[in-house]
Amino acid sequence: MSGERLIYLPLGGAGEIGMNAYVFGWGPPGQERLLVVDLGVTFGDMASTPGIDLILPDIAWLEERRDRIEGIVITHAHEDHVGALGLLWGRLRAPVHARPFTAAIARHKLDERGEIPAEALRIADPWPAQVEIGPFRVGFVPISHSIPESSGLVIDTPAGRIVHSADFKIDPDPVVGEPFDEDLWRSVGQGGVLALTCDSTNVFNAHEGRSESSLQGPIRDFVRACPGLVVATTFASNVGRLLTLARAAEEAGRSVCLLGRAMRRMVETATETGVLRGFPRSVSPEEAAEIPRENLFILATGSQGERRAATAQLAQNGFLGLSVQEGDTVLFSSSTIPGNERDVARLMNLFSERGVRVAGGEPNGRYHVSGHANRPDLERFHALLDPALVIPMHGEHRHLTEHARLAGEWGRRGVVVPNGALLEIGRDGTARIAEHVETGRTYLDGSGLIGALDGVVRDRLRMGMNGHLTVTLILDEDDRPLGEPWCEPLGLPARGRSGDLRETVEAEMEAFMNRAEARLLRDDERLEKELIRLARQVVQAEIGKKPEVTVVVSRLA
Repeated sequence: MSGERLIYLPLGGAGEIGMNAYVFGWGPPGQERLLVVDLGVTFGDMASTPGIDLILPDIAWLEERRDRIEGIVITHAHEDHVGALGLLWGRLRAPVHARPFTAAIARHKLDERGEIPAEALRIADPWPAQVEIGPFRVGFVPISHSIPESSGLVIDTPAGRIVHSADFKIDPDPVVGEPFDEDLWRSVGQGGVLALTCDSTNVFNAHEGRSESSLQGPIRDFVRACPGLVVATTFASNVGRLLTLARAAEEAGRSVCLLGRAMRRMVETATETGVLRGFPRSVSPEEAAEIPRENLFILATGSQGERRAATAQLAQNGFLGLSVQEGDTVLFSSSTIPGNERDVARLMNLFSERGVRVAGGEPNGRYHVSGHANRPDLERFHALLDPALVIPMHGEHRHLTEHARLAGEWGRRGVVVPNGALLEIGRDGTARIAEHVETGRTYLDGSGLIGALDGVVRDRLRMGMNGHLTVTLILDEDDRPLGEPWCEPLGLPARGRSGDLRETVEAEMEAFMNRAEARLLRDDERLEKELIRLARQVVQAEIGKKPEVTVVVSRLA
């Protein structure tokens, strides 16, 4: 390859499920004009990222090339595709293109982070319309998924046509949103597709995907048979499922109450943008508190066990005056995202302990269908487009590898491109990894962003596993100890092998200070290192732990 080149670079979403961020480029090597597809998040967990609210892709590589970014394209409004937009846009400051419903959600993300120029967000019409974004002509092709107005992308480049599937399934009746149009997608492929970057989430599922519309009957029958209060939880963004659940409640003679800001916002936005029609009237929590339990149906956020969401609050002390009791039912109309299993199980057990029946939660159960294409659907999609090259994305490494193998079974070339691998794509469908880019994660910690390598989370994990000890001492004008050192242990047992742990450490510290040389006592840095070493050594001997240690040295002037 010489002169100008076509490149593809995943910064998130390839080798993991979530945090999607992909870059396409065209131009001379090192001078390519860039197109960013999606800026998503994934979620932290207490075990590996304590205290972290959201995890974002590291966009340092993009930020260094900000003057070459022609635009940002958002395929749909799921958090793992749009959730980082508000947090990262200020570092990229490129125009954002999306269809109306997705743009409305994107606007919420941007507005939450301050004043963003109105012209930064541009509404795109659906295919066959295309928008010129630098050297790219981008079309938003309607495709069925578990959220309205999802779009696969046609990215026409000087080297040929790229199709980016985004998240999708083949569903002729998704309840809300556009159905999968086989003729439309066949026409997309008729001019020839150089490369298909494709969803890999369900590549191991050998069954044909089920339609969202297949849930209406089972959920209606389930709700009708339930005594007492019924609470249903699902992904707030799955507007079609929300409508299915609400209609089932209405048919069962129950009033519907929406609990959770994200769910209310999603229903309001979908209604305002015209993608949701006929949603049953909902009652406020105050009104719901006056309705007999057997006539009430609650739709609540928190299907993934989020501790601050409405479902978790109901499982504990109640939420906005509403609570569950023995004889009620909770329906998980969702599957569990990998990594959330422990939190979801904890939540289900909390309900069970209260005498509440728990139903659903299975990946392929009666009350949930996936929004991603299973293996037979992937084969069908490949056949419609007939790409020269298949580049799996949106999956863990094992998903990407299996998807590439699937492409090979049908005579197409599949190439695995994990996060950070920069792929050059030739006009003839050849491809090679040209270089590797440093990629990583950025953490949203409260209201601030920190790097994964900054050490904040590492220190929290160490403190969580081994506890913390603060050692304080005062030195007089002659650099001699003034009184005894004292210790404040946190997350450590009160007693060790020799008795009281605090007293044992303080005694060793005092003995050390009394024998320390004057030269050491004048050097704060060396003194701190020696005290940390001693404290960890003593605590390990007493209780078998090496705590994190903070030394505070105060000197009298």
